[in-house]
Amino acid sequence: MSLIFPASYSTLSSSALASLISEKYGLGAIQCQLMVRGVGDTYSVESPSGRFILRVYRSSHRSLPQIKAEMELLIALKQVEVPVSYPIGDLSGEFIQVLEAVEGKRYAVLFSYAPGHPVSTLNENQLRELGRQMARFHTLSSTIKLSGSRWKLDLETTLFKPLEMVKTVFAENVEEYAWWQEAAGQIEKKVGEFNTAEFSIGYCHYDFLPRNFHFLGDSITFFDFDFLGYGWLVNDIMTFWFHLSLDVHFGRISQESADESYAVFIAAYREHRPLSDDELALVPYLLPGFMLFGTAFHMTHDQFYPFIQPGHLKLRTGLVRQLTERYWQ
Repeated sequence: MSLIFPASYSTLSSSALASLISEKYGLGAIQCQLMVRGVGDTYSVESPSGRFILRVYRSSHRSLPQIKAEMELLIALKQVEVPVSYPIGDLSGEFIQVLEAVEGKRYAVLFSYAPGHPVSTLNENQLRELGRQMARFHTLSSTIKLSGSRWKLDLETTLFKPLEMVKTVFAENVEEYAWWQEAAGQIEKKVGEFNTAEFSIGYCHYDFLPRNFHFLGDSITFFDFDFLGYGWLVNDIMTFWFHLSLDVHFGRISQESADESYAVFIAAYREHRPLSDDELALVPYLLPGFMLFGTAFHMTHDQFYPFIQPGHLKLRTGLVRQLTERYWQ
């Protein structure tokens, strides 16, 4: 037996990473501190030349080709000046570091830091900036062909496959699972009412909640493209609509205020690229797939164990059910 006991997931030493980054990137004396341990470990990196973010991927979560595709898109976005946290090349021009961890190879990427902080309630200028920059992102993501592999975002991958995948964790939530089955059928029927061949398609961020972009004043920077996949671009519109709908649901803002904010955001988006009324009409029907996709994702990593327990699943289903009752027509 090996003298080192096997591990499925290790936490890499911050000091060792600091030495590696200093050497690979020529940044001099740096400080490296673990910020978040999860599907990808996130470290804050402070150097004499500025602040960076180091992301160490788990091999069980993202393959090398998937990571390469993410980096390819981010570099392309930076080149056309879409504001994103982008990968930094090392002294030899490499963007992805290969680390030999206890559990095997892990991949690390150093990113530019997204200045500012998350903003939950956006002012009018920030709403316009979000709409404008999301449209600019989609202008590139709808035309670029990435050499690496990413998954598709469609009814099969966000709704039907996840529905089958989560069946086991809903064993004690029979009524809730039956609701998801019924909702899936309603969504499929609703989608069939539209000519989706005319919908804009491309690479979606698929998680445009305020936790994944920072504002410095009215200037935005996008980050965390971990869910990046190929599908209807209106999926990204849906994720921000979901944020506004949650604020209404929990009484943080009124429905009137949410509608006004959404209108400003959509108007700014439409100033830069087309978005049909049919695409917007489908937005509330895309939400259950987003939530089901997330539940299936929670099953793949041990730190999400509390999120797949019967009590939490009941609450999550209840939330989605109430939102559909409110917004489906």
